[in-house]
Amino acid sequence: MFAAENGLKGDPRLLAISEAIRVIPNFPKPGIMFQDITTLLMNHKVFKDTIDIFVDRYRDMDISVVAGIEARGFMFGPPIALAIGAKFVPLRKPRKLPGEVISEAYELEYGTDCLEMHVGAVEPGERAVVIDDLVATGGTLSAAIRLLERMEAEVVECACVIGLPEVKGQHRLNGKPLYVLVEPRQVDHCR
Repeated sequence: MFAAENGLKGDPRLLAISEAIRVIPNFPKPGIMFQDITTLLMNHKVFKDTIDIFVDRYRDMDISVVAGIEARGFMFGPPIALAIGAKFVPLRKPRKLPGEVISEAYELEYGTDCLEMHVGAVEPGERAVVIDDLVATGGTLSAAIRLLERMEAEVVECACVIGLPEVKGQHRLNGKPLYVLVEPRQVDHCR
């Protein structure tokens, strides 16, 4: 569900978050309207507002794990985890984590990819939220859910800063709630 549909309709922070995201046309390939969150990260007030919205949502949900998807989930996950008193668990691309890992492959429009997590990073019964910057088809988030559930964690929700219009109305992903702050911006002629 989009934040504006869940008690934050008209919240000026959502507009500021949307406006802080720069759009790069035709990156990394023609036809893609890349949603560049680095401009959001460089605006300390908007970055803080982004984190605060997630913290307000998860503070009282008894979350013990914030799992961030490489790489941009690593930027939002740790401050959320610190603020709610949870641990941060990185979900990484293959061969990036030392030690024993479990892996979960998933389909992309142009092939396959894989997420890995350290064995023992989560304990059975721990309550987790999965964080990433953007959800398009939900493939990466679905792989993250499967990975955490294989370790018997309870995935409470998935959360993203940006959700493509195709996911609007898709309140669940693999049976799990999906929480999104803003829709993607279109071409930005002002920056």
